[in-house]
Amino acid sequence: MARPILAFLLKGKNYTDPIDGKQFKKFLPYGYENPRENVLSPSTLSLERHRLLWLYLKTETDFFSKKYKVLHFAPEQAFHKRFKNMENLDYVTTDLNSPLATIKADICKLPFTDNSFDVILCNHVLEHIPDDTKAMQELYRILRPNGWGIFQIPQDITRATTFEDDTITDKNERAKIFGQYDHVRIYGRDYFDKLRSIGFKVEEVGYTTTISSEKINEYRLAKGEIIPLVKK
Repeated sequence: MARPILAFLLKGKNYTDPIDGKQFKKFLPYGYENPRENVLSPSTLSLERHRLLWLYLKTETDFFSKKYKVLHFAPEQAFHKRFKNMENLDYVTTDLNSPLATIKADICKLPFTDNSFDVILCNHVLEHIPDDTKAMQELYRILRPNGWGIFQIPQDITRATTFEDDTITDKNERAKIFGQYDHVRIYGRDYFDKLRSIGFKVEEVGYTTTISSEKINEYRLAKGEIIPLVKK
């Protein structure tokens, strides 16, 4: 209910949400321990990663024109209705808890047959899954040959290896170390090789290098964020 009011109050010309094209004098802060300033769009509630993904799908893929059967894990509010209304997509959503998901399912034991989907979007999910190897194997199993997916995760590219520590049980401490209390790891650069070990072909897409600094600031993107594009 507050969203249209905030969008109206923050109208301006400084920043643009590329998902709906609306402009604002500033975006909202977002985060847990140390909120990031000027990152949450008042209109679509998109964050940096959502706007980057939207731009990438729009400019670098045929997602908006080709007929695809798509599986979307934990569908984000910024995308859900837009993707659902696209006539070229046979759009399926799934999650264990999300009210936006049409199929309630455990990512480690999915109710889909082998080779079911042309495209899989699974963004900011795997960092919540204790057995991410099993989850990746399930994603590989249900993706069709020549299919593709994008599996974004919060990643610290200064780390060579992924960090986990199950002995840290205090929620506040986990939030400080992992970014959120319900994250079970911080992925390092080895994330891409782990996907490759499952069988995926992985392209580490540095899409922000193709965008001007002015547009990165206007769209409030995270410069240097890597898009993990996987193929089977």
